[in-house]
Amino acid sequence: MTDNASPLPSFAVGAINLASARLGAKGISVTDDFFAPLDRMLQDVPASFDPDLYDDNGKYMDGWESRRKRVPGHDWSVIRLAMPGRIFGFDVDTSYFTGNYPPHCSIEAAFVASGDPTDATEWTELLAKSPLGPSAHHFFETTGTDKVWTHLRLHIYPDGGIARLRVYGAAHFDWSKVGASEEVDLAYIFNGAKSLAWSDAHYGHPDKMLEPGRGRNMGDGWETKRRRGPGHDWAIIRLGHPGIIKRAVVDTAFYKGNFPDTCEILGAYLPGHGDTFSDAEVAASESWKPLLSRQKLQMDHIHEYGSDKLADIGPVTHVRFAMHPDGGVMRLRLFGNKG
Repeated sequence: MTDNASPLPSFAVGAINLASARLGAKGISVTDDFFAPLDRMLQDVPASFDPDLYDDNGKYMDGWESRRKRVPGHDWSVIRLAMPGRIFGFDVDTSYFTGNYPPHCSIEAAFVASGDPTDATEWTELLAKSPLGPSAHHFFETTGTDKVWTHLRLHIYPDGGIARLRVYGAAHFDWSKVGASEEVDLAYIFNGAKSLAWSDAHYGHPDKMLEPGRGRNMGDGWETKRRRGPGHDWAIIRLGHPGIIKRAVVDTAFYKGNFPDTCEILGAYLPGHGDTFSDAEVAASESWKPLLSRQKLQMDHIHEYGSDKLADIGPVTHVRFAMHPDGGVMRLRLFGNKG
């Protein structure tokens, strides 16, 4: 069984959060954030509440909150998405906002080739004015998911607070500009890669392995809890594009007393496969073609594997990255050519 079952709607399954602060989303303008700053709404961790915590302006709220509006109009904010992408839907989360949530919201989107929106920018409404309730997740599915956007404008009517805004979608990467012989990271989240199933994510989601850089600390990678029984931990990753993997990097940066003993990589060519894996399909993934046989790992180390270690298994669309028996991996890079 996988442990990533969730109450998320179908449009969010296999999607990434384009409004993730961890990935680089940023609030760039706001009409009012007197009680709580806009960037707090984009944090990746779930909203929290401390009944005894106050700051200079009043009750500390974990989200974006404007003051009570005493003039006509409503409040709004502009957000630069972490990456250009197609949008499937939203989660407008009012967790812990009970007497101070906005009764309604709407969302517009824009594509700006470079920089940020100006007065001349054309906005397109993706979510019409819709009702919100207290302390709840509000899921809204969009249509026209073929268009690519870079910015959002969130309107709240007339004022109040939003704990978190999640923008579920897919990263846009123009693969037509990648030459057939050009090396590219097929497992990079900005190139469209995504973790679809995993055994455990107690200390960190496997998507973190696909993110930029080497990580900031031990909390910035995929880490499982200590395994007390048989078996091992694994994650199934959909590559950004079908391709032939020529080089792999497994980075255990910051993991010292909790790095895996060994790792291995299996691959499969599953064009057209959806973004969910049944228990039977997960079991079948254990028999995918071996790309990298089990390799001994070291603590806090970049492990590089080339043609002397990687098997030639042809083009793949998915990989199963396994670590034995458990532990943490900071980054996984799978370099190759699109196929």
